Amino acid sequence: MNRTNGHKILIIDDEADWVELLRDTLEQKGYQVTVAYDGLSGLEKARERPDLILLDIMMPGLDGYELCQRIRDAVLIPILFLSAKQSETDKIKALALGGDDYIVKPFSLKELLARIEAHLRREARSASRQPSLSRAHLRFGPLTVDLKAHQAMIDGRLIPLTKKEFAILELLALHAGQVFSKEQIYERIWGYDAEGDAATVTEHVRNIRAKLDAADPDTVYIKTVWGIGYRFDPFA
Repeated sequence: MNRTNGHKILIIDDEADWVELLRDTLEQKGYQVTVAYDGLSGLEKARERPDLILLDIMMPGLDGYELCQRIRDAVLIPILFLSAKQSETDKIKALALGGDDYIVKPFSLKELLARIEAHLRREARSASRQPSLSRAHLRFGPLTVDLKAHQAMIDGRLIPLTKKEFAILELLALHAGQVFSKEQIYERIWGYDAEGDAATVTEHVRNIRAKLDAADPDTVYIKTVWGIGYRFDPFA
């Protein structure tokens, strides 16, 4: 039975034979597949908003690291790295730049298909929990993030967040499930030219957690991804 619902998958990889094998496998499972053989073409096709991207690291033009970062600035979709690079440093860098998964070549096609399906299911669950942004409210169980009033409430009780604390919570909640490094959070909230460093993010996240925990001790809203950063995922 076809359970893919015609999801669109973009493959960005410069190994033509491998790409064709992967394309055939995915199309047999009912996915719609587009391909790009270099980083610049991949960036253009990513703007067409596929449902998931399979991304290699070593490519002409833009490498996978830079491409992932640029895609993340434009669209919010699962990005799975497929790479022969096996070091822990490579994996951490890929995830810190916005990747959602890292699969080392060679791997079984069954494993890849299982991971693709898992990420697409997770996206569907996340989308079902997200309210309409036109109402300017995000709701996660008892937590409401009011984007217009710049306030957060749990069961109707106001959480006393500072301006920077709310900005961090807003960033993470708007991109629920995505991992942000401390450096990424610092650059987005304080700006590239700010005088300081990412260590201040740790203190702000600690304060946010303490305030949320005081109102709802049963839920961990912001999770630490060790060696990388933070992820807002209260339902994981």
